Amino acid sequence: MQQIKEKLLQALEAAKTSKSAEALEKIRIDFLGRKGSITTLAKNADFSKMSVEEKKGFGQRLNELKNFANEQLKAAAEALESVAVRHKTNDLDLTAPGKGRRLGALHPITLAQMELEDIFQGMGFSVLYGPEVESEHYCFESVNIPHDHPARDMQDTFWLKNQLILRTHTSANQVRTLERFGAPIRAIFPGRCFRYESIDPSHENTFYQCEGLVVDKDISVANLIAVMKTILSQVFRRDVRVRLRPGYFPFVEPGFELDLNCLFCGGKGCPTCGDGWIELIPCGLVHPQVLRFGGVDPREYSGFAFGVGLTRLAMMKYGIRDIRYLNCGDLRVNEQFSVLM
Repeated sequence: MQQIKEKLLQALEAAKTSKSAEALEKIRIDFLGRKGSITTLAKNADFSKMSVEEKKGFGQRLNELKNFANEQLKAAAEALESVAVRHKTNDLDLTAPGKGRRLGALHPITLAQMELEDIFQGMGFSVLYGPEVESEHYCFESVNIPHDHPARDMQDTFWLKNQLILRTHTSANQVRTLERFGAPIRAIFPGRCFRYESIDPSHENTFYQCEGLVVDKDISVANLIAVMKTILSQVFRRDVRVRLRPGYFPFVEPGFELDLNCLFCGGKGCPTCGDGWIELIPCGLVHPQVLRFGGVDPREYSGFAFGVGLTRLAMMKYGIRDIRYLNCGDLRVNEQFSVLM
């Protein structure tokens, strides 16, 4: 029996190298099977020649051997299963590169929007949002855009099958806000807009704006200019050159284009700006018809409105020369901007 015990231990030791359930099963059959070494001990024993005490001692040692074999096989099976589970759950590959934990990053447009919201909130403005899928009334009619205006053409606007549209500007929130809050009001409306544009380094069909609206008594162009200068000085943290040009926008009268001297080329001209200037903030005094649509009496109140191009603002602030990078989905663009910026 001692020899069988030693053979069992040797077999189990050899099975460790194979780490196979089949190898353990073969050992079990060889020792505990119908024709196994331990089972045949009882079959081959000549009990007729044994005394009662010898039979008792033989049976006791045989049971101890069976129990020992079962315990050893069970321990070997549990060890084998533990290794299999560990490999399955961890799948440890020491040759694979490590999985580092990196800090996240914010999109440059998000950074520009967050900063702009902080600036305006410091000036007493509310931050409001509106739907990206708009009605023709709020996007066009309420802001004094007539039926023959090019913006109503399907070549400039994304029209949906239910006669709603993807908003072409955040100006659609002007009348919504006046209807809800009335006057006086100071608010900005940041958000995404859509236009059917040919894509190039300075144009995209999906972009971000931040519309601003101030309605109160005795508002003039001087108030508009003061707010614009405050915004730009805080955003760029330096003196910048700007110019005002007359501009036509149906929802303001008079209307202006505020252009920023290109920060990339210093006004010399480049693929981003073209002629040295970047159109940044269309603005003007709120048209009386828009006030009427919002339920505000233009004889008592006046106001100004402006639209900051968040996409172009982010490009100028962070030195991004091609607008297409901002919507490309390449994480390497975002990774350049720390979450703490």
